[in-house]
Amino acid sequence: MNIKSTITLNNGIKMPVFGFGVWQIKDGQDVTNAVGEAIKTGYQLIDTAAIYENEKGVGEALKGTKREEIFVTTKVWNEEQGYDTTLKACENSLKRLGLDYVDLYLVHWPVAGKLNDTWKAMEKIYESKLARAIGVSNFYEYHLREILKTAQIKPSVNQIEIHPVLSQKETREFCKKENIAIEAYSPLGRAKILNIPQIAAIAKKYGKTPAQVILRWHLQNDIIPIPKSLHAERIRENADIFDFELNQQEIATIDALNRNEKAIKGVFFKFDEHKSVIL
Repeated sequence: MNIKSTITLNNGIKMPVFGFGVWQIKDGQDVTNAVGEAIKTGYQLIDTAAIYENEKGVGEALKGTKREEIFVTTKVWNEEQGYDTTLKACENSLKRLGLDYVDLYLVHWPVAGKLNDTWKAMEKIYESKLARAIGVSNFYEYHLREILKTAQIKPSVNQIEIHPVLSQKETREFCKKENIAIEAYSPLGRAKILNIPQIAAIAKKYGKTPAQVILRWHLQNDIIPIPKSLHAERIRENADIFDFELNQQEIATIDALNRNEKAIKGVFFKFDEHKSVIL
C-alpha cells in the first residue's frame, strides 16, 4: 500500500485510500498553497465543500494537474438541499472549481424532510456524469436506511468523524454490510488526542509521530482518512505512513480507546449514533 493506492467503490470507480481535507483553510493563496503542497507530496484525493468557501482556491491549485490523476470531492450544503436547489448547487460548485465534473459529490448533512428529494437530485447528477460517484456525509444507519428505501443508486461513500475516541463502529459495520466505503474527517480529533499515552508508546516504537500512528490505524481499519494542515512539513509528515504496519495487538489497543466522544471546538462530548442528527 502507498499514497496512490485505491479502493474500488460499489459503482466500480477507484478512490484513493488517503486524502487531504481543506475545512477551515482560507480561500485564496492559503488553500491554493496547501493543496499544491499536498499534490506535490503525492496526495491524489482532495476534499472540499461549498460551505468551506474555498472551492475557487482549490480549483486554482488543480490547474496544470492531470485531471484523471486527482480525485476531487465536494458537497452540497444544507440550505441548498432539495431537488432543484441541489442540482444548482452542484453546477455552482463545478464553476467555482473550474471543473467539468467532480469524482465524488456528497450530501453534507441529513436535512429533515429533504432526504429523498436531495438524493433524487444526486442520482440525476450521477446520471448526467457531473459526478463519478455520489455519497453522503454525517449519515448514520437510520439515515442510510431511509435513503435506501427509495434509492435507485446506493451511496458509494459515507464521510463521518472517526478517530480513536470516536470509532463509530456500528455505522462502520452497517456500511460494510451495504458496501458503502467509510471516509473519516477530523481523523486526528482536531489534534486533541495526540498526547494519549498508549498512542505515544506505539509511536515511539516505530519512530513515528502519534498523528502518523492514528492515520495508520485508520488505513488498517479500511477507513479513508482526510487530514488537513496549512503547513508543508505537516502535510508531508501526515503522508509518511506507508512504511510501517501496526500489529493486531496495537490495533486492539487503539480500538480500546473509544469513548464515543465527538470533538467540537476543541471540546469532546458524548455522541450517540442512535439519536437523531437530522438538521
